[in-house]
Amino acid sequence: MTNSSGSDDGTILKDKWSKVAQRLRVELGEDLYTSWFKRMEAERRDDDTIVVSVPTRFLRNWIQTHYFERLLKLCDAELGGVSNVDIRVRPRGTPVVPAVPEPNEQAGKREADGFVQRPSAHSNRAVARIPGGRPGIGDGGATLDHSLEFDTFLVGKSNVLAHAAAVRAADAEINAPSGFNPLYIHSQSGLGKSHLLNAVAAHIRNSRPNRKVLYVTAERFMYQFKAALNAKDMLSFKDHFQGTDVLLIDDFQFLTGKAMQQEFCHTFNSLVDSKRQVVIAADLPPAQLDNIDARMRSRLAGGLVVDIEPPELELRQEILKARIADAARRDPNVVIDDGIVTFISDRIRGGGRELEGALTRVIATQQLTKSQITVDMAAVAIRDLVNPSNGQRVKIDDILRIIGKHYNVPKADLLSPRRARSIVRPRQIGMYLAKTLTTRSLPEIGRRFGGRDHSTVLHAVRKIETLMQQDDKMAREVQLLVRLLEHP
Repeated sequence: MTNSSGSDDGTILKDKWSKVAQRLRVELGEDLYTSWFKRMEAERRDDDTIVVSVPTRFLRNWIQTHYFERLLKLCDAELGGVSNVDIRVRPRGTPVVPAVPEPNEQAGKREADGFVQRPSAHSNRAVARIPGGRPGIGDGGATLDHSLEFDTFLVGKSNVLAHAAAVRAADAEINAPSGFNPLYIHSQSGLGKSHLLNAVAAHIRNSRPNRKVLYVTAERFMYQFKAALNAKDMLSFKDHFQGTDVLLIDDFQFLTGKAMQQEFCHTFNSLVDSKRQVVIAADLPPAQLDNIDARMRSRLAGGLVVDIEPPELELRQEILKARIADAARRDPNVVIDDGIVTFISDRIRGGGRELEGALTRVIATQQLTKSQITVDMAAVAIRDLVNPSNGQRVKIDDILRIIGKHYNVPKADLLSPRRARSIVRPRQIGMYLAKTLTTRSLPEIGRRFGGRDHSTVLHAVRKIETLMQQDDKMAREVQLLVRLLEHP
């Protein structure tokens, strides 16, 4: 057996290995070479086997999976008679001597691009301290909000798919991702993306505490990247992120900078290829992330991409009721009836944040003025939160639609000759609204309400006016309908 541990043989091996490294750099390009092979050293030759070392298990596994055949081919071409490359992990802190010397004028550029050599064990340089843990190794994730779990996430038609996908990702086993990897959730701000990412992290930490899960925003990823870069400790940064079982990235649209995107791409590829789950949330779908590299957008689109739409009326009402219940637990004097809930949920078409903001204004106005919460008071409190109606006129079709939805009466019944009380009263209210909110004549209103005579319309208008004077509940109900029509 030939052992190249002697000084002469070691020099020959070093020279030959330098040529292998140079060819790798030419074939792969500067970025890939620096990321995967710069820290590799040739230790010795044992007959037809070249023994090389790298500083981490991750690097060993990645190179064996993606570059072994290319490495073997180049070693055989330069050293001759090589049929195997034995990649080993060397002890932590062993100094790394670059196989290919680099001109000083290029070193600064590579540091700026984020590809730097790990300092030796004898270096007095600072080690990057990733916030939240030990130098370069700690948790480093965003602080979880323990109120944002699956149990507190209200599900409706607008978010049911995103919720189901997040639950599946949270329940997936180690090395067996959910079947769609990555999971990419996108929506407008405030519709529940961060809630779902928090819920996934909380569920895994509660049910599988031994599993490594990391929830981090794109901004924090960039901050930690810069900290590691400045401290010349990129290896710890790579180990930290690429050693997780589940990686959750929020606000992905804010990831900027070529070097940072390249680093994230390496992390993403290593996790997905090793069957570890990645969940990403952003304001935009992958195809619209113009600041992200096209290859990265393609990889993101290759998983499951789901969007969360603005909540429908029923879900907005459920969100408001949940917020009201929370407020009532803190202050028993908070009492808001269903009419106010209906009014706010019809006027505010955004997500939970907008609804909560509107509710806070209503409650604050009631507490500061010591007045009862009415539709009129609520309308004043949230008037600047609602988009203006742009001067659009109320149409009879709008009245029929709102009346039908509010009273759960089909339009066909409103226009029919049926005389059931559950139909007659909504029909009369509709005629009253048509007379007071439109410029249509009584005969025209009668025609639009199923071909009725103008005297029928006049009777309905007078009937509702009388009821509003006698019954406060009826007056509030009609006021609510008026506001829903004037501010759709």
